[in-house]
Amino acid sequence: MNTAKRELETNTMLLNLGPSHPAMHGALRTQIELDGELIVRAASEMGYLHRCFEKHSEHSTYQQVIPYTDRLNYLSALMNNVGYCRAVEKLLGIETPERCILIRVVMCELSRIMDHLVCVGTNLVDIGALTNFWYFFNVREKIYTLIEKVTGARLTYAYTRIGGVARDIYPDFPAEVKSVLKEVDQAVNDVRGLVVNNRIFVERTVDVGRVTKQQAIEWGFTGPCLRASGVPHDLRKSEPYYLYNEFDFDIPIAENGDTYDRTMVRFEEIRQSGRIIHQALDRLRPGPVHSDDPRVVMPPKEEVYGSIEGLMRHFKLIMHGIEPPPGEVYSATEAANGELGFYIVSDGSMHPYRIKVRPPCFPLFAAFEKMIEGLMVADAIAILGSLNIVVGELDR
Repeated sequence: MNTAKRELETNTMLLNLGPSHPAMHGALRTQIELDGELIVRAASEMGYLHRCFEKHSEHSTYQQVIPYTDRLNYLSALMNNVGYCRAVEKLLGIETPERCILIRVVMCELSRIMDHLVCVGTNLVDIGALTNFWYFFNVREKIYTLIEKVTGARLTYAYTRIGGVARDIYPDFPAEVKSVLKEVDQAVNDVRGLVVNNRIFVERTVDVGRVTKQQAIEWGFTGPCLRASGVPHDLRKSEPYYLYNEFDFDIPIAENGDTYDRTMVRFEEIRQSGRIIHQALDRLRPGPVHSDDPRVVMPPKEEVYGSIEGLMRHFKLIMHGIEPPPGEVYSATEAANGELGFYIVSDGSMHPYRIKVRPPCFPLFAAFEKMIEGLMVADAIAILGSLNIVVGELDR
């Protein structure tokens, strides 16, 4: 017997889950300690997508920040545009016209639908249900086409402006949106019919990754993941903005807080967003789509060329940009994954002195390592997809 033989057997092994793994969104890494297939411990890294959003913003004018916000959550970029511009408008103390508000509402709810379609569709692919992906991505592409006709872009738009939007919608937009929403409803019905009682889907998601109501609150969850745990919190209802208190819609709530509930809540939120869009479109009336506040809007060309006041106002906005008064503001909107907040400090100059973004995905991914302990590797994939982590928001 060789007494010098080295003992190489261990009880557990370490595995890097990501970043080069399709289910880890390309830029996430979680180091897991495995006992067989069971996850004993886990440690997540926030990601490898370093964009320096906040520092870039502090070296840009207020208008130049808008394209940077697109890249936070690139699956529903218009919601980032709106959230940021609303914060600056609050800092300036200006009101946007009703037509602009309604256009923003429609664009945001279309973005929420698109975000949920991607979340549910890709999570089902990760679990093994490929057919549903095509149902959802077909209608998502049709929504993209409508938004492209308004904004001129397909993924990142820079469509919103401080005080308004870049341009009005085209005349056939309301009718075309309502037509596409019918297809969205049909796609939701088709996918729900395939998965709600599907044995494989149920066994992969029910009681998997449960988050209690108390845990969700302590971990800072917002959005669908919070509501799936039974907390009826939605900024559109609890702190209404943009006429949401005048729309008739419901906030879907679940109780179990597991992967199944997080998926089902998003299904229903797609329907509720459709209800809001119909009401907003029916309420649209002709009118301006931008504030007339001289601090944020360019003067008409006839004023620029015909008066010294118009020329100087144009010069000031081009050369010095928007200059909010000194102060600070926090403004939050209900984005697709939860509370999207912008904290801005102004020193009265053309550049924000400080900007801090509160993205919904940051606390969700921070809790991921705790959610998967004691479960299997396959469960971790299903849970991550139900959280819908968008890595562009994790940059710090």
